[in-house]
Amino acid sequence: MDIKRVAKDAVNETIVMNVVHMDYKGQVAKRINEKMPLAQVKGFRKGQVPKDLVEKQYGKAIKQEEIKKVVDLALERYIQSERLNLLGTPIAKVNENFDWDAEELTFEYEIGLVPNFEIDLEAKNDIVKYVVTADDKLIDGQVERIQKQFGKANPVEKVTADADITGTFANAENGIENKTTFSLSVFKDKKTADLFIGKEVGDVVTVNTKGLFEDDHQLMDYLKVPHDNVHDLAVDVAFTIEAINVSEPAELNQELFDKLFGEGKVASLEDLKAKIKEDAEAQFAQQADQKLLLDVQDFLIENTKFDLPAEFLKKWLQTVGEKKLSAEEAEIEYARSEKGLRFQLIEGKAMAQSNIQITFEDLKAFTSNAIRQQMAQFGQTNPTDEEVEGIVARVLSNQEEVKRLSEQVVAAKLLDLFKEKANPTTKEVTYDEFIAASYGE
Repeated sequence: MDIKRVAKDAVNETIVMNVVHMDYKGQVAKRINEKMPLAQVKGFRKGQVPKDLVEKQYGKAIKQEEIKKVVDLALERYIQSERLNLLGTPIAKVNENFDWDAEELTFEYEIGLVPNFEIDLEAKNDIVKYVVTADDKLIDGQVERIQKQFGKANPVEKVTADADITGTFANAENGIENKTTFSLSVFKDKKTADLFIGKEVGDVVTVNTKGLFEDDHQLMDYLKVPHDNVHDLAVDVAFTIEAINVSEPAELNQELFDKLFGEGKVASLEDLKAKIKEDAEAQFAQQADQKLLLDVQDFLIENTKFDLPAEFLKKWLQTVGEKKLSAEEAEIEYARSEKGLRFQLIEGKAMAQSNIQITFEDLKAFTSNAIRQQMAQFGQTNPTDEEVEGIVARVLSNQEEVKRLSEQVVAAKLLDLFKEKANPTTKEVTYDEFIAASYGE
């Protein structure tokens, strides 16, 4: 058998395989002999059919099956021996007039190759690493929420200025239906708040989303409107009142502090504010890291130039998956996934260039830390090493979890690498300023 590669360009090639009779005749003869005792032809007893009749009835199918096996195995071994770094899998070129009886059979497979490129992690950029601080407004608001959450909710018959209202916003045409609780101070305009004053359970108040809140992003919280839709959205929504309560704020005392944070860990309002600030800024740091990672991804995708075998990949997308895609559907799917594919290649190159490797110990340590954080959220602040190790073992016995956690470990290592190499500009902001920066507004 003769196998060669024919290059179309740097990322597109064709593997050409020439198969001759000697490559498959022995296996075909063996299969014919195995078929003899089982062959059934009218006019002959089972097992007594002449060989020429067996070959006539079954030979063509057996020959094609054996040639396919030979070709598939040779293709696999060739890709391995040549160390070809493929995108997708080989696609057989279809020949409607293929002659299976020819002395020499030619099979062609299109392949797409991973492009060769270099990345410059230290290239000049305008990436910002945000340090998000919890300001007094945020901290005081959280203190109020704690007092309200753990205070006593007293039902009242009618909405008053200090009431908390529970109900459902709805607009079927725009797919809005969300149950929520709010106080009247959430609205931007006092005229809107006044619409609710005096209303009772079961009443319906209609408001317009345009300028409903101080920040349009609050539509995401209270109405569950997607971010892409919040700006300039101007539709009427009906709010059906389901409950009205006036909260009696909880007293900020040691009993409440111990309930929230564990015995003796917070002993005063100052301690509470310090704890809120610490916890909030730890959460903000994770969000800021995620934004940094996304910003670096976008920068590297934009500034790392290489060609992909686009037409090959679109064709390949039509052949994989349970549901075969049309050419138009494959075009859409490729456009949707191209950015992710580019960063996947960049990510792999960054790890290789920086000799980053993921070990099982890395995975165990990451999983252990994640479990401890999760347990702390549920009040288990001091689990034993034995408890944590048992949970880690169970989690890592699940291959899907291993895959998911491995991706997170890679992201964490790359984030550390990007912080070091990309040298982003550090900027301290409030949470509100960070949200505005995150949405590009």
